[in-house]
Amino acid sequence: MTRVPVLTVLAVESGHSGVAHPPTGLALSDVALFVFAATGVWLVRRALRKRFAKTRPPGGTLKKD
Repeated sequence: MTRVPVLTVLAVESGHSGVAHPPTGLALSDVALFVFAATGVWLVRRALRKRFAKTRPPGGTLKKD
């Protein structure tokens, strides 16, 4: 139970100084977030294509009634 107060103190101390600076351009964290999100979307789309390719009939198209 002694870890909880330590984590609370660390969380409070890791905050910002309270001074807001105007954004001057693209930050490295913005680029990293975009790359991470794009990679996630790519991985999910690839997994779904692979999953549904297994259920597709051999002809490649579904029959319409």
